[in-house]
Amino acid sequence: GGRTSLFEEEVKPDWKERELVLPPWPDAANLIPVDVSAAATTLFFVDGKSLSLADDGIVRYILVARAAGGAENVSYEGIRCETAERKLYAIGRGKGEWVLPRSDAWQRIVDNALNRQHAVLAKDYFCPPGSILPTRDEILQSLRAAAKLR
Repeated sequence: GGRTSLFEEEVKPDWKERELVLPPWPDAANLIPVDVSAAATTLFFVDGKSLSLADDGIVRYILVARAAGGAENVSYEGIRCETAERKLYAIGRGKGEWVLPRSDAWQRIVDNALNRQHAVLAKDYFCPPGSILPTRDEILQSLRAAAKLR
């Protein structure tokens, strides 16, 4: 059903994050470009196939960052709309190997030039303002629609 942020009971049951399951390595055919800022030299892509929405309220996705020189960084991340936080689950190494980061703490999403991609994903796609949060299909639709407008 729809998830609302306005009308939830005052007392929350203990929130529990679901167990980490690492996704398959992204396939170039599934990458959706995300426009982070006109000034950005790095291009960002979300792997549409990896995008998932679990009942713990976290949107998980693979992010591919392609630098101007062609170097690529692959990461598996999560954004929790309720708290406006993000987490790094795994970092891609070489072609197809996941490595767990030193810290997997939740961090507040800050809209600054350095980490703009998380703020854009959260505000524009995963957690738009309003009471009802989008479904996985709706998130993918809006990502694809925005990519077509570029």
